[in-house]
Amino acid sequence: VSEGGVYFADRIAKKVNAQMDILLTEAILAPNNHELAIAMISETEEVVMHKALIDAFDINEDYVYSEAQRKYDEEVLSYVYKYRKGKDLISLEGKYVVLADECIETGLTMMAALKSVITRGAKNIYIATPILDRAVYQNLLTVCDGVFCPHKIQDYISIEYYYQNFEPMTFEEIEEIVALHMKKPHKENEINE
Repeated sequence: VSEGGVYFADRIAKKVNAQMDILLTEAILAPNNHELAIAMISETEEVVMHKALIDAFDINEDYVYSEAQRKYDEEVLSYVYKYRKGKDLISLEGKYVVLADECIETGLTMMAALKSVITRGAKNIYIATPILDRAVYQNLLTVCDGVFCPHKIQDYISIEYYYQNFEPMTFEEIEEIVALHMKKPHKENEINE
């Protein structure tokens, strides 16, 4: 679900001998705070909003949708070309899907990913992550078939706090992993990042 999640998705896919793909998303930031994500758009053009933040900051939903379209056109599509050479997300129709990420902070990105794979017809959807907030865990359980997470944190701080060595993956590392999995033949059950 994120570039950092590629590492985990790759390991899971290899362990169960399944295909992996990367599901691309981009944050829509508040107009007056460019560090605050108020919504997320996915490569399937699904938009998920953090309604409480949008209401609290009195942000017009028209802004969110227009910014989502701009982010999709300028950033998400460029990631599709960057990582998959313009190819569409693998077919999810009737498949078992595992969405993997290195952590889940607010759940906004994962909710956009969930909405995307539901729209694409996945049969069952599971989430795998090493770390997430307990409240987010409870929310995710309401919209997926299961969440695999060894560390459910009461008061989540920041990803860097929970990893001894948190090194972002390089474009080359991600591209190599995605390319390797794109060459694999489709299996009955597919795992998606």
